Amino acid sequence: MSVGTRSLTSARLYLILAAVLWSLGSVFMRLLREPLGLGLSDPLLNPLQIAFYRGLFGGLVMLAMVRRAEMTFRPLMIGMVSAFAVMSGMYLSALDGPAANAIFLQNTAPVWVYLFAVLVLGERSDRRGWLAVLLAALGAGVIVVGNWPREAPSDVDGSQHTKEMIQLLLGLGSGVVYALVVLFLRALREHSAAWLVAINLLGSAAALGLFVLLTEGAPAFVEWVTAPTARQIVVLMTFGAFQMAIPYWLFARGLRTVSPQEAALITLIEPLINPIWAYLITPHKDTPNEWMFLGGGLILFALVWRYLPTRAQNDFTAEGAENAELKADKPLE
Repeated sequence: MSVGTRSLTSARLYLILAAVLWSLGSVFMRLLREPLGLGLSDPLLNPLQIAFYRGLFGGLVMLAMVRRAEMTFRPLMIGMVSAFAVMSGMYLSALDGPAANAIFLQNTAPVWVYLFAVLVLGERSDRRGWLAVLLAALGAGVIVVGNWPREAPSDVDGSQHTKEMIQLLLGLGSGVVYALVVLFLRALREHSAAWLVAINLLGSAAALGLFVLLTEGAPAFVEWVTAPTARQIVVLMTFGAFQMAIPYWLFARGLRTVSPQEAALITLIEPLINPIWAYLITPHKDTPNEWMFLGGGLILFALVWRYLPTRAQNDFTAEGAENAELKADKPLE
């Protein structure tokens, strides 16, 4: 096995492990948000509080791994951190509803990665790719339309009706923003992976905290930030380290070798596992319906069909990128 092949295999293994760790998101959310008899849902933390502490503790874990020489800055990092903060808030807010819907909608990100790579970065496209994009978009539409509340809201359940609609849209929107994060990480891959993850997590925590401070005022912010109990803090620290910091570090490492499209495809392992954890903890709330199976199946079929490397394809896969780099580095004879 050549050095390049071993590097590619290691990068893919990093991405697989990142996806498995990411899949634990619904576990931590339900521990903190559902009355499971563990005393972790009192006081009830809102999704933005959880996102704030998850980013804060995860960022501190990563920062401890960064050497001083690796603490560099590029203006592009501002856009990356901003996109990461928006994605985190949107995704956790969507995950507060039925986990499977939010997860599958966020994992339409490979579709958006493909679109952005073609339209913004000028990557090559073909009919097969565009058909896959349309098929995956159809799958996302099936999930949204199938789960959209159909009854007219009454005075009693109107707020829940609105909440469900917003959660679906947040799940879809987080997929779009997640694609931007993937492209930022790819563009900044020459920098330390630990540094990129640290500033993303700490930056997102700072942005969310500042948002609450400006919208709610100082007294409400102090109450908001001091609300978690000691037991909740322990869970939030674990949440930040094992579900955010470590998997994003693995993801950033994998993106050094694997293309954004293939990386997004590999991490579709997450939406296959995440709803299972949620169902095992709260089956009354997270039993997948027929719309989720149909829409999720369309998304996965479209992405696997399009992006799995084949010998006949000459597309922007990790192997192609690696070969191109080898050729570029080879001196002219």
